Amino acid sequence: MNGVSLGARFSLATNQLEYCGPQGASPLLYGAITRGEALEAAGRTLLQFEALGVYLEALAAKHHGDPLSEDVFEAYWIGNPLLDAFEERDFLPILEGLVRRGLPRRLADSLAARLPKGAIPHHVFHVCYVGVGNVTGHVATTLANMEACRTAWGRVISIEGSQLVLRKSSLVAKEGALDLGPEQEVTVKYDPLVLPDVRVGSEVALHWNWPALVLSSRQRASLERYTRASLAAASLALPPALLHP
Repeated sequence: MNGVSLGARFSLATNQLEYCGPQGASPLLYGAITRGEALEAAGRTLLQFEALGVYLEALAAKHHGDPLSEDVFEAYWIGNPLLDAFEERDFLPILEGLVRRGLPRRLADSLAARLPKGAIPHHVFHVCYVGVGNVTGHVATTLANMEACRTAWGRVISIEGSQLVLRKSSLVAKEGALDLGPEQEVTVKYDPLVLPDVRVGSEVALHWNWPALVLSSRQRASLERYTRASLAAASLALPPALLHP
């Protein structure tokens, strides 16, 4: 899969919701996903997403690669070995980049002062540590919004018209830490043009309750591995009020 079309799958929902990215970019992203169109323009647009662009550039710089490559997008949204080279100090320039994109300086300084061991440039770590909505100011940082924004996964147990019935876990705060709770059944809408190959038994990745990608077995394992690592690291530095709602 082309890197831009992979990245667009996860950014489409938030742009449609007007949470992040250039206004009105969703038709361009949708064309990149479903028809492979205007990939160069879609790539430039993805780099303009407030937080996303900073992480893509940081991952690419660390590995002397292309910020729009498939492995860079996969590292951020799902997780892969590109993340393993990062140390806590590597996250400090990311915070500075996020300040330039809208993260309040006072918050960035507070985050830097309590930067936890295991900080990685993965979307789940960003959502839980930097805070969903703290760069754009469009979304409140609550446990419910963190759950909606994190890259989640679910197993398809039935397909009912334009809806998928999934079994998936949700974020919970317990014993002063973030974790994944028991699986529950949820129903979400999906677009057959975005997921033409989805089947009962498929594992799908979700972003803001939008089924974005059918995961391979490798990707499914990686997403859980790096999600759990992100939750463990973020929990070391989160305010007690969030962990004890």
